[in-house]
Amino acid sequence: MAVILIVEDNLSNMELATFLLESAGYAVLGATTAEAGLTLARAQQPDLILMDIQLPGMDGLQATMQLKYDDATSAIPVIALTALAMKGDEERILAAGCDSYIAKPLRYREFLASIAERLARS
Repeated sequence: MAVILIVEDNLSNMELATFLLESAGYAVLGATTAEAGLTLARAQQPDLILMDIQLPGMDGLQATMQLKYDDATSAIPVIALTALAMKGDEERILAAGCDSYIAKPLRYREFLASIAERLARS
């Protein structure tokens, strides 16, 4: 069973993503700050990380850069979860090291298909 870490500060978004992932058979870890997400990623070595971009304190792009520069976590795929869908945002998200992104609000079929596709590649 694949383990997915969700780094998300919005409780409703965290609950929805957790429900969808657990219903699809994944094990889920959760963190509400980038710092807690970094700690969990290093300790638990999840198969995939879903990273909210707009987090309090350190944002999700800074956290992703730290994950990608750390030999212990650099191979873990990171999918950005973002409400930012403006021109140029995709380039900025990918440049920070995210492997792909999923726009909010989540559409459950597309969400689960993106997760399965990314896990199949790694």
